[in-house]
Amino acid sequence: MSTPVMSVSLPETRRTFILASGVIGTAALLGGCDSGDETSASVHHEYQPKEVTADEDLLREHGVLRRALLVYSESAVRLRRNPVSVPADALRGTAQLFRRFGEDYHERSLEEPYVFPVLRRAPGTASRYVDILISQHNRGREITDFVLQITGQGRVSAMAEALAQALTSFVWMYENHATREDTVVLPAWEDALSGSQYGDMTGLFQQIERQTFGEDGFADAVARIGRIEEAFGMADLAQFTAPPLPRSPT
Repeated sequence: MSTPVMSVSLPETRRTFILASGVIGTAALLGGCDSGDETSASVHHEYQPKEVTADEDLLREHGVLRRALLVYSESAVRLRRNPVSVPADALRGTAQLFRRFGEDYHERSLEEPYVFPVLRRAPGTASRYVDILISQHNRGREITDFVLQITGQGRVSAMAEALAQALTSFVWMYENHATREDTVVLPAWEDALSGSQYGDMTGLFQQIERQTFGEDGFADAVARIGRIEEAFGMADLAQFTAPPLPRSPT
């Protein structure tokens, strides 16, 4: 069966960094001008959009999902310590984000149809990971179903320990899953593609994202996980700075 690579033209990228043009007086630009010269020049700086390549796309998406895993880890701790401290709506929102952005889009629309089939024919360790990765995708979806079921009731205290165990196992599985993809699977996938195939994948992934979300799905997911972190009191990055080490005895 041939590799499902579509020949598409690269669309305009969806993530750009743009500097607005400014108006700067020529007295600041040109030497020898009188300080009272009121003549000004408009300097327009144009920047080409930065292309987001196919593997960078997948890696950034893993970053969003890892932030969701941090919320799951915090939820598991709170469920065991004080279940009522877990904001059920925010935990449900995390599961919904993982379902839509992680499972339905990242896994079902990108990895499973376009990454894994290429790896099955590639030499090395990555090809042996494919069946395991798919099995873990399926198990993750079962756990997401469970989280959505429990949190849909509005209260999590009645199932606190079972939910904590499910979240902990999910985090442990997916952290190992994602790190193997980042360091073994995705490099092997890129190596297995020709330059033109890889370019087609870059364009195709961007088309799929726009068709799925109707907008920049990555930016929307980042905004959503940011709001969830605020609900959990996890938005301030500084709070996670490691404390100073104790002084060693002299």
